[in-house]
Amino acid sequence: MFNCADFDHSQRNRVVIDNAVCSTATIVKVDSARKHGILIDAVQVLSDLNLSIKKAYISSDGRWFMDVFHVTDQNGNKLTDESVLSYIEQSLGSIHNGKTSHSNGLTILELTGTDRVGLLSEVFAVLAEQQCDVVDAKVWTHNGRIASLIYVKDSNSETPIEDSQRISTIEARLRNVLKGDNDIRNAKTSVTNAVLHAERRLHQMMYTDRDYQRNPIFKFSSDTPIVTVQNWAERGYSVVNVQCKDRVKLLFDVVCNLTEMEYVVFHATIKTTIDQAYLEFYIRHKDGTPISSEPERHRVIQCLQAAVERRAFEGVRLELCTEDRQGLLAEVMRTFRENGLNVTRAEISTIGDMASNVFYVTDAIGYPADPKIVESVRQKVGLSNLKVKELPLVCHEKAEREDQPVGVGGAVLLCLGSLVRRNLYNLGLIKSCS
Repeated sequence: MFNCADFDHSQRNRVVIDNAVCSTATIVKVDSARKHGILIDAVQVLSDLNLSIKKAYISSDGRWFMDVFHVTDQNGNKLTDESVLSYIEQSLGSIHNGKTSHSNGLTILELTGTDRVGLLSEVFAVLAEQQCDVVDAKVWTHNGRIASLIYVKDSNSETPIEDSQRISTIEARLRNVLKGDNDIRNAKTSVTNAVLHAERRLHQMMYTDRDYQRNPIFKFSSDTPIVTVQNWAERGYSVVNVQCKDRVKLLFDVVCNLTEMEYVVFHATIKTTIDQAYLEFYIRHKDGTPISSEPERHRVIQCLQAAVERRAFEGVRLELCTEDRQGLLAEVMRTFRENGLNVTRAEISTIGDMASNVFYVTDAIGYPADPKIVESVRQKVGLSNLKVKELPLVCHEKAEREDQPVGVGGAVLLCLGSLVRRNLYNLGLIKSCS
């Protein structure tokens, strides 16, 4: 049992991490002053470590807020690594202090526009031509739209790109690529050195781009999230229920979008069955009022469906691990395009001198990619470098007993990424990820 010391509420949140109460999960409890955004900050800490949140119960009482999470690692085991426990305790204990990130010597490009086959190939070709090394990037697509955060540095000096004229040139070139033939108004590019949490920023970008109002050109999945919104007049709450296929970071995505829409979650229960997640939230506006109109109710439904769908994927996951070099991404993306593969999501990172990239691909119209084409692409890129990875299934441990001392709801958010220690390594918290 790893019990954190009691903390002065005026300085830190009170955090208790308990491995004794539950036989199948580590209990993480956070008591804090109620403040808008405190819930998403707490969920973000666990989400960034790719922990599975098996159950969650959120409740506020006056000016105080309590979060209880049942968490495991990606293999369904309780957390025992002291470095992980210490990081969780420290991070959850200080989330209300408003810590800001820094750019780590990189220039950040924000891009939104109309998605199409080969678009990323053109984007990375422009960056290679402009002598920009891509160090990290995240790309999401949804309902025919694309949002991307790309972290770059100068290829020659390996420093941030700060020359205003050069930045203007890069922005203009990328905007021309994004707008294509008919999206002059909606194609947007911007350059910044300020870093926000990447996935929260992607949700913000797609929400601002109103992807939730757009109809997908092709949609073959029947797993549309079921979202209902009702008012509980006697208590002055709006009750939001979300039912969908359980998947990685589901709670984070939903809470992130409720926060972005400026709703406050007062109570919530998260639970799951075999492969389905059930999330219930009691919310109000920041001014304390519930949802007040039918158009607003409809917008909440649309936005939360979009929040769930942005990260959902049915297709082929390709992992590229090879020595990094200038123009690598442009070459790989060109190979995808020439073989009719469409990249629907990408996670690009550089660790030392190695490129570690993940691509989610379909064919040109959204169907799962033909295995023969995928194999042909692998041969061109390098069989040992580009590997097909099966999407992991959500794996639930045996149901906990009804008489468990801490009765909470639950949702399993099984990670698609690396182990907890690799996540700590990527966050710069430990020196070795072995």
